[in-house]
Amino acid sequence: MPRPVIMPLVRGELVGLIWVRPIKVGEDTLNRIAELANVAAAARADEVVLAWETHDVATACELPVVGSAPCLNMVRATAAGHELHRFPYDEELLARSPEGWASVAPDWRPAPPPQPGGELVPPIQAAVNFAFTPFELNHPDPFGVTVVLMEEQGYSVRLTEAFAR
Repeated sequence: MPRPVIMPLVRGELVGLIWVRPIKVGEDTLNRIAELANVAAAARADEVVLAWETHDVATACELPVVGSAPCLNMVRATAAGHELHRFPYDEELLARSPEGWASVAPDWRPAPPPQPGGELVPPIQAAVNFAFTPFELNHPDPFGVTVVLMEEQGYSVRLTEAFAR
């Protein structure tokens, strides 16, 4: 599964996709996932979508697994609230390398209905909260400098043409 990703939107237009940087297990992960919100806050996003895999985030953050796992999660949020979407799956083993690495594919199970205000794991909740916190940076281009700083810290940032620098 992909690393946690945030997709900020401004007036319905996608700003881009920002993936969490490579992380270490523990506190580093909690902070790095929450920091995904920096670009959204700098862009003054009015909506964000975050996606993550239950087991991956729980393991990396040393948190208990909540809900079904494995599960791809997506939250759509505004400053007024959020709606959690869960997409559970089983892992189908495709192959195993001589070194023991497994190649798996998702076998999607029926998705439960969306959960308005559904419980979010702490780093995702923090990213949602920070995404709508006014971002004050004493710089002529706070959005541009935030993107550059995030990239320098190892985050993968892909902006749409409308927001590219």
